Amino acid sequence: MTTLRIATRKSPLALWQTYNIRDSLCQIYPNLQVEVIEMLTKGDKILDTPLAKIGGKGLFVKELEQGILAGEADIAVHSMKDVPVEFPKGLTISVVMQREEPCDAFVSNNYPSLTSLPKGAIVGTASLRRQCQLLAVRPDLQIKPLRGNVGTRLGKLDNGEFDAIVLAAAGLKRLGFGERIQELIQPHIMLPAIAQGAIGIEHREDDANTCELINKLIDIPTQQCVMAERALNAKLEGGCQVPIAGHATIETNEIKIQGLVGDVDGSEIIKAEIKGPIESSTKLGTTLAEQLLERGAKRLLQKCQNL
Repeated sequence: MTTLRIATRKSPLALWQTYNIRDSLCQIYPNLQVEVIEMLTKGDKILDTPLAKIGGKGLFVKELEQGILAGEADIAVHSMKDVPVEFPKGLTISVVMQREEPCDAFVSNNYPSLTSLPKGAIVGTASLRRQCQLLAVRPDLQIKPLRGNVGTRLGKLDNGEFDAIVLAAAGLKRLGFGERIQELIQPHIMLPAIAQGAIGIEHREDDANTCELINKLIDIPTQQCVMAERALNAKLEGGCQVPIAGHATIETNEIKIQGLVGDVDGSEIIKAEIKGPIESSTKLGTTLAEQLLERGAKRLLQKCQNL
């Protein structure tokens, strides 16, 4: 009998993702034993400071990666948007599962849409990417920081701290809060985060048995889109400290990738898109990043990093 140990954060969404993968694997392998190892990450401990100021998205994965490298776990389950571009030596993500809705969600108890918010309304988000794009279409809004898990963020909205909040639709749907979504914010208004809505499985590169075990969970179209988006991000050297967005879709036999770099106050946004063969997804993501840099993204990125 095979035992698989999964390292996970303790947040409700991380646990949902982990148990979803456990159940999927147990359906494929009825004799598989799965042990879930809950860990607390630095990103879960520091909830009163924007991620951009405390080191970015890697704060949600570092402890899990250390657990795999130490042999305490075989795999870790991540929201791909939280995974840094560079992997620690000896680790990789070879499996990306089918994507949930990639768009951002507008959530409010009193207003049905972003456009219906009154002038000066208070909107909560911890994301510079969301802040940038919100202010580009509604410069009159007050953007206030919002951290915590999905339930905590909804609670702050319900307590009257905000007129509206913006969250990833995928997380709301997975946790059963889909009815709280007033509006899906379409990509032409708010381009999603790199790899938003996708779940990846990280493991040791030399662990062939585990790799073979989890390979049946791969969703090839999602994997190709996420590779393209992460290639874009890698070339831009993006993280939480800069407003970068990227979204890839497969249309017929082509992949289309959209990219964005903006100023944090929404005063300037540079966009570009590219299409090409699906098998060239990574190269296309890099090429799109180069186009954005040529159009002035480098200047914006440097400005944001100096704030």
